[in-house]
Formats: sequence, structure tokens, C-alpha cells
Amino acid sequence: MTSMPNLLSSAEISHSLEKTDIVMLLQEDEMNEALYEAADRVRKAYVGDEVYLQVLIGVSSICHQNCMHCSLRRDNSIVKRYRLEAERVLELVKKAGADGCKTVVLQSGEDKYYTVEKLQDTIYKVKNMDISVTLSIGERTREEYQAFKEAGADRFLLPIETTDKKLYDVLNPGMSFLNRLRCLKDLKEMGYEVGSGCVVGLPNQSLTSLAEDMLFFKEFAAETVVIEPFIPCNNTPLFCGNGGAFTLSRKLMAIARLLLPNANIPVTNIMAVQDFAGEFKALQSGANVVMSNVAE
Repeated sequence: MTSMPNLLSSAEISHSLEKTDIVMLLQEDEMNEALYEAADRVRKAYVGDEVYLQVLIGVSSICHQNCMHCSLRRDNSIVKRYRLEAERVLELVKKAGADGCKTVVLQSGEDKYYTVEKLQDTIYKVKNMDISVTLSIGERTREEYQAFKEAGADRFLLPIETTDKKLYDVLNPGMSFLNRLRCLKDLKEMGYEVGSGCVVGLPNQSLTSLAEDMLFFKEFAAETVVIEPFIPCNNTPLFCGNGGAFTLSRKLMAIARLLLPNANIPVTNIMAVQDFAGEFKALQSGANVVMSNVAE
């Protein structure tokens, strides 16, 4: 069996790990610092020391889906709901641009209010401000994705959440794991820079499942990988769950950097909340992007 120091040295050069190797790294903590340091060296070598700022604009908190782990689920009657009109979105984008931001993420629940025509017009106007557009608006048809691309959208972020189909189906009633894969495939074929990600600490999620998530991102050649700890939310079926641990999420972030040296790996706000120095620690463990949230 390969020793863990040799395993990390090899992964730092080859950018590959076997599933069993990933599980071992997730199980054992004695090599955590060495793992973080290896990921930090790969980050420095491939994407440099510059930290990129992405402004995330919460366009809508309305969603017609009913995912069991998400605070925006349709049946959550206590969450604050809002929906921004295009004029307000453009005001926020203009402010972000004035502050030096070169890319914005337009994020929403799966809100049917935003038709293709409305989104195309908004994308076109944002691009005229010389700002790149990342969409994170969930599952759409291939034709809709194509329309957004033609309007100027540069990137699309669609988390797989988990590659465990059985777990995905339990957590996302009325949705289809295969359709999620179809969406990601369509986006890649259209020439988007495609990002995905997983949620860490979901009920009945194994370390093997998380390892398979990492290998999926590698095979898919994800250009952004978002590692987000699960936080139980009020008035959701999983409110009493334990949630995801900061250290496990940090290790997965470092593994993602070893496997995908050129990827963008953001620090999520949740990681910063879980640990007072979470943002700093993540940036020393392979992350290279900081997201700043803007919402009503």
C-alpha cells in the first residue's frame, strides 16, 4: 500500500487519485496539513496567487422544486421570498462593476417567472457593461441553455449535489438524476465554462460517495468546483440533521485542487461562517475564488 506522503507527492504531479486513496485521505486526519499544503502548491503553480472576486446576485428566492435539504424549497413557508426585476439586477451589476468586479453570478431558485426572453435581455445588458456572466438558475431545456449562450452567458454553475443516484432521488422528490446529468452534458457541449459541486454532510452520505463526487468532477473536467457543507435549515425535513463538517469540506476542496489543477474553486459563505478563519484556511487549501453575496 502506498504511504500517504508518497500518495500526496504522486497526486501533486499526476493529478490523479484512486477512489480508495480519496476515502483514506478523508478518513485519516494525520495528513491533513500535508494535504492542504500540496493543494496550495498546485494552486500556486497553476492559477497563481491572485484571488478572484465573484459577486453573486440573488435574483430570486422563489423555487418550484421541493428539495428536502434546501431552505428555498417550495413548501418552506417561513423563508423570505423575493424576486428582483431586471432594472434592479442591472443596478446591482453596475455597482459591482464600479467596485472592480469583472464577473457576476446571477443565481436564483428555479423560478418560472424568468422566461428565456427576460433572461436573454438581462444577459445582453450585463455583457454590454463588459462584465462576464455566470448563470446559476437550475435545470432548463437544451434550447433555453442555447438561447442564454447566444445572449452572451459565459459560464453556468449547476451543482450535481451528490453522484449517489439513490440519495439524489430521495433528497430531490420529483426531479431526475439523469436529467441533471443531461443538463451538465448539454452545457458542456454548448461551450459554456461549466461548474458543478457537491453538498457535504447530507444524511446517509458515505465517504465513498464523496470520493465518487470528486472523481466525477475530474472525469467531467469541471471548470469550477464548489464544495459546500450542508447546513440544516428551519422548516425543512432535514432540520434535525447534523450538517457538514468544516474540516471534511476543506479536505475535499484540497482533493479537488489536486485532481483539477486549473479549476476555479470558490470559498463559500457557509465555510466562512463555520470557522471564523474559514475563508483564510480555504484559500490556503486550494481555493482561489471568493464569492460576495448580494441579495435584497
